[in-house]
Amino acid sequence: MELQLIKGDITKLYVDVIVNAANSGLMGGGGVDEAIHRAGGPEIMDECRSIRERQGGCPAGEAVITTSGSLPAKKLIHTVGPVWKGGNNDEKAKLHACYINSLKLAESNGLQSIAFPNISTGVYGYPKAEAAEVAINAVKSFKSNVIVKVVFVCFDDENHQLYSQSLSK
Repeated sequence: MELQLIKGDITKLYVDVIVNAANSGLMGGGGVDEAIHRAGGPEIMDECRSIRERQGGCPAGEAVITTSGSLPAKKLIHTVGPVWKGGNNDEKAKLHACYINSLKLAESNGLQSIAFPNISTGVYGYPKAEAAEVAINAVKSFKSNVIVKVVFVCFDDENHQLYSQSLSK
């Protein structure tokens, strides 16, 4: 599996699936979630509403898949990262699960390329350096015969530098 790191706008990528850092209500929010919903259009929210009606949302660490609307990606996976509460509330396990469950969902849908944002590092407050380590370790631990490329997409310089350092280890 090829690992790639870029700095840029995840909504512009031509990959099979983009991962959205969603909230548990799947109602859209700020940061990358807002950017994805804005760029992808109302079809995404329509499917999120259907999922919410069917299962009541999405807990931290879990993932669901929807249309990508008008995004260039084929599909969109929504995963809910943990809110940082000091590191003693299973935050690491839940963040790890975000990546693993997103990869499993992509694989089960035959999607070969996937792009991840920096999950939980915005308003959820997860320390960026620790989040980068969790993300990279989770992806490296995942063995797949389907997924051939994983792209880590950083919007800011700080995350890009942290991911670059972690990937070079």
